[in-house]
Amino acid sequence: MPDFRAVFFIIGFLLLALAVAMLLPAAIDALASDPDWRAFAASAVITGVAGGALVLGFRPAEAPQLRAREGFLLVTASWAIMAGFATLPLMLTRAGLDFTDAYFESMSGLTTTGASVMPDLDGRPMGVLLWRALLHWIGGIGIIVIAVTVLPVLRVGGMQLFRMESSDRSEKIRPRVSQVSGVLISVYVTLTTLCAVALVVAGMPAFDAVCHAMAALATGGFSTHDASIGYFHNPAIEWILTVFMLIGGMAFVQLARAARGDFTWLWHDDQTRWYLTCILVFIVGMTLWQWDANGRAFGEALRSSSFNVVSVITTTGFASEDYLQWGSMPMVMFMVLLFLGACTGSTSGGIKFFRICVVGAVARSQIRHLIHPHRVSLPFYNGEPVSDEVVRSVLSFIVFYIAVFAAISIAISAFGLDLVSSMSGVAQAISNVGPGLAPEIGPVGNFAHLPDGAKWLLSLAMMLGRLELLTVLVLLSRTYWRG
Repeated sequence: MPDFRAVFFIIGFLLLALAVAMLLPAAIDALASDPDWRAFAASAVITGVAGGALVLGFRPAEAPQLRAREGFLLVTASWAIMAGFATLPLMLTRAGLDFTDAYFESMSGLTTTGASVMPDLDGRPMGVLLWRALLHWIGGIGIIVIAVTVLPVLRVGGMQLFRMESSDRSEKIRPRVSQVSGVLISVYVTLTTLCAVALVVAGMPAFDAVCHAMAALATGGFSTHDASIGYFHNPAIEWILTVFMLIGGMAFVQLARAARGDFTWLWHDDQTRWYLTCILVFIVGMTLWQWDANGRAFGEALRSSSFNVVSVITTTGFASEDYLQWGSMPMVMFMVLLFLGACTGSTSGGIKFFRICVVGAVARSQIRHLIHPHRVSLPFYNGEPVSDEVVRSVLSFIVFYIAVFAAISIAISAFGLDLVSSMSGVAQAISNVGPGLAPEIGPVGNFAHLPDGAKWLLSLAMMLGRLELLTVLVLLSRTYWRG
């Protein structure tokens, strides 16, 4: 059986951190003389008391030691429980959401999805808007740390390829948090600050700049306006966000290397090369389509294509315009982009490019083997042979990804949603993108009109996609609980 004491002890600390985060929008509302500050303060007290109770009640005699088994439970329970407490401000403030909508919004924020059920954002108080941005930002740094330190040890979906301690064959999780997390957080904070400053210089109001910078680096997509980035009608803002969304989709371990002046990974790292190449190909295709078929000026077509392609492939979900009106080919291209995602170790969701690289290497190896049956042909990633264990993990992840996508799409359709709404809604949720490809849930719509059952299924899909599917699904196994 897993050691629940260590798991809930750590969750207690996470809730204490969440309570402290609630004090920031409380302070903003208090300075603005908005009565919502009391709701944030009350939420912080409730969350803090619950977190403190878990810390005191489950405090181990020694420093908590997590094995891989506890890691599965910790990762899943952390997101589910924190999303539950994050609903408090959304229900107690003038946002006035019911529990279903508040949980959907909170899960969307913490998983950096960006799908929203909140209309009339332009009239919302600053505290609520800041809270949504903070949920993105907290979830973004959380998944970076987990992807770098925990998931490789859990051997989920081929993530063991990025294990830092290859000499450690035990089942203990030794994430070297003191050596890694501080560097990652400093890079994350620095990039967020640079993005906010650049947006202010480009003409965006300071509050909007902070919220959009947090959403861009977290590849989240929550905006402070219903029209998203289209509200500002500012090409400079679009180009700035395009650059920082692109950066947010890169592996933060590699960005930390860049901060030390090492940029060799840009051309030596397979997934980074394929990530940038794929973006370039889609931007060129989309730009030429808009220029030729839609008759747009080339510069305008390039800017809008770059922004929206990067927004979708990095699973950010910002929108500068309604790209569903661009035509049939862009719709198909965006449907493909919904699934791809960016790099592992980033804040993006989706399948991610390292898995695409591994599958491509396996395919090339198999083709060579068919041509030369007696030749030993191995798949390679970054110049190193890929083990059979990694190949099995990657292929299993993709199979589960397709199966879960199909199962939830069928379940969603039972609530009366049409084909495009069902499939694109689940695709955006499991890939943590934000907007779907149907008018009601697209870049100019939201998810408020969906039945409650559909919202709960999409909330589940967001968590499954954010936590790499198998991390959650393993908890459904009787073998896991039997020990």
